[in-house]
Amino acid sequence: MQENETAAEGESSASTATEGTEQETATQATEEISYHAVEKDGQVTAIWEMQGRKHLRTIDPRSRQGQDILRLYTADQQEGASEPETGETAST
Repeated sequence: MQENETAAEGESSASTATEGTEQETATQATEEISYHAVEKDGQVTAIWEMQGRKHLRTIDPRSRQGQDILRLYTADQQEGASEPETGETAST
């Protein structure tokens, strides 16, 4: 009788471990990938690819992919700067 109970306990703990692993994988898959530029003296020296708080890899800004990422980033910055602000204007 104890053998059956021990086997049942082992199976339940194994299924719990599997569920935890699947849940972690699903959480990692839903976290958005972001890119962070590392600057030194005004120059981008590296680009970090991050998923949540986890560092996935470092991208050389001189590489094709690094230049594409920087180009997209600077394009976003220029679009934000060209849009007129919707604040109050000074009038007399």
